[in-house]
Amino acid sequence: MRLPLKTYHYWTGVLLSGFILVHLANHLAALGSVQAHQVVMTALRRMYRHPVVETGLLLAVVGQVFTGLRLYWRGRRQPPWPVAERVQILSGLYLAFFLLVHTGAVLTGRAVFGLDTNLYFAAAGINTFPFSLFFVPYYFLAVTAVFLHLASLHYQKGRGLWGEARARRQAVGIGGAGVLVALLILFAMTNRLQGLPIPAPYLRTLGK
Repeated sequence: MRLPLKTYHYWTGVLLSGFILVHLANHLAALGSVQAHQVVMTALRRMYRHPVVETGLLLAVVGQVFTGLRLYWRGRRQPPWPVAERVQILSGLYLAFFLLVHTGAVLTGRAVFGLDTNLYFAAAGINTFPFSLFFVPYYFLAVTAVFLHLASLHYQKGRGLWGEARARRQAVGIGGAGVLVALLILFAMTNRLQGLPIPAPYLRTLGK
């Protein structure tokens, strides 16, 4: 039986949300050290680099982006959206852009450059001027968009369960947590704002 577009979008979103939140937690481990990040990443990769799991995640990315854009296109002529739905749509559009670019970059880094797409791969642009002018807001907005997307959905679904005011407070809390997590990840990826030395093979992806 063919799944409705919204149902497919919801369940691929649930799958990706779980992976993304674990992935962000892995980045937060870099607050301790690059080595701590590497230890956590190595353990997690045993699961998400399994061919079946990785294929499922890649298909979920494609499905999430495709269905999200389709849903946006279908509803673009509807009356003006309430604030929560606008946040959901705008954050979703940015995440579609980020997922396509980031996933493509990681696959290219592995297949073309033969790199271990670890913290150095993600942090190369952040720690190299003038690329940092793009990559700092690029990553900040991506992490924030994840939490804003979840916050807007939580608010819309939570109003009937906990009431308008409580659902709004919880949504604001989720969004605020996203800003904090985004800042902490950038803090970690810049070696506590001191600059993270990037090995030469990773700088070559920037043309250095």
